[in-house]
Amino acid sequence: MRALITGGGRGIGAGIARALAADGWEVVVGARTRAQVTVVAEEIGGRWVELDVTDRASVRRAVVAAGPVDLLVANAGISEGHDAPRSWEIDPDEWWRVYEVNVLGVHLCCRAVIPGMLERGGGRIVILGSGAAYLPGGDSTAYAPSKAAAGRYAEMLANELAGRLPVFLISPGLVRTELTAARFPDDAPWTRPELAPELVRRLATGRYDGLAGRYLHAEHDDLDGLLERLDEVRADDLNAIRLRR
Repeated sequence: MRALITGGGRGIGAGIARALAADGWEVVVGARTRAQVTVVAEEIGGRWVELDVTDRASVRRAVVAAGPVDLLVANAGISEGHDAPRSWEIDPDEWWRVYEVNVLGVHLCCRAVIPGMLERGGGRIVILGSGAAYLPGGDSTAYAPSKAAAGRYAEMLANELAGRLPVFLISPGLVRTELTAARFPDDAPWTRPELAPELVRRLATGRYDGLAGRYLHAEHDDLDGLLERLDEVRADDLNAIRLRR
């Protein structure tokens, strides 16, 4: 079993790599920064690929180098930064770069692995979402909307692949990383960093394929409980980001 993890050189991605390797997966970690992914790959006895998720050729090379992928974890993500200029002052290319990584990057990686998964008759995709996509407050016109788009993309892809490949959308919670440390105070309700890797590890087993397309939170959702209530989850459209009237 082989997993490819984008943004796997640090933070949540590195944690997911460690959890999957400990569970017996052959793990390939990909990122733009070679120094980071090589360290993680050596630590877990895995492999690494240089990967810019916004570049089609880079994604193709990385997937070919990785070999047949049974699990894609689309984790790579960026924000415009805590001290970025205001929306009407930020360079449009810098603003758009967030969408290129967080939305286009997810799509390019998914489209690169899906044909092989379908041909081999199986595989799974996990896409990292964020509460920033729907929670009130905030002032990010790049990160939050891009995560909303990625979340909706994950649900639509799950619908498109229903019965063939499970696609999961997960939220890791508020994990202290380089991305979040500058945005939130020390006493913020931080999520334990091991929860997201554990969630991915469990989804990778195949036991929870019935929850494909649902929004699953690493800290707040009980997978076994949801599975027991699967008929209710589907009938009442639970664990979905919806406008209720």
